[in-house]
Amino acid sequence: MGRLLTFDIFRYNPNQPGVKPRMQRYLLEETPGMTLFLSLNRIREEQDPSLMFDFVCRAGICGSCGMIANGILRMACSTLTRDLFPSIRLMPMPLFKMVGDLSVDTGTWFRQLNKKTKAWIHSRQAFDPDALEMPMSNADAANIYELERCIECGCCVACCATANSRDDFLGAAGIHRIARFMLDPRDGRTQPDYFKILGTQEGTFGCFETMACEDHCPLNLPLDDSIEYVRDKAERMGKKY
Repeated sequence: MGRLLTFDIFRYNPNQPGVKPRMQRYLLEETPGMTLFLSLNRIREEQDPSLMFDFVCRAGICGSCGMIANGILRMACSTLTRDLFPSIRLMPMPLFKMVGDLSVDTGTWFRQLNKKTKAWIHSRQAFDPDALEMPMSNADAANIYELERCIECGCCVACCATANSRDDFLGAAGIHRIARFMLDPRDGRTQPDYFKILGTQEGTFGCFETMACEDHCPLNLPLDDSIEYVRDKAERMGKKY
């Protein structure tokens, strides 16, 4: 027989404004290999079909199931209950628009971020459908791949002191994204182009440098390195331009 787990879960439906936010308790027997995702599914299927939370891939790829478990930002699909105390407290991620219970809208925030950072390859050459793909060194490809691993789960944003105090801050996810394009030899943007995005309090100079973003990244991305790289570039650009 597995442990008896106690789940205290945040409950609130913004479509029912008359019902105040509350914590609701559920009891569940632990089974081998159980994750928070499996636990929540069992609670919804066996005890409370109204419970709201997000999931898609169940493999730590889509970034949908971010939440706070016992005070730490985690991905529900990759967090084993055996690694937690038998008393588990689940809260939604802050900063993002509430959908209901543990479900928040990260998609809108990241769509706006991608527009603000213009997160696509900018080429100054006319499109040629017959042109060969631009060659790239193995080192450049490896560096870009490391920065492309971000799954936009929102954990680094939710824990960010700056992002929680001003809604125009790019956050570690945005700065990390910009670093990816600055390393890409195919991108034709100039230093002044990048400085317009980076050289303000909305960009790299607004970071409080608490490094909570890297501490909470479920994929252990080098967010600290990206922020320092981009900040150094922005400082050099600022002196020049």
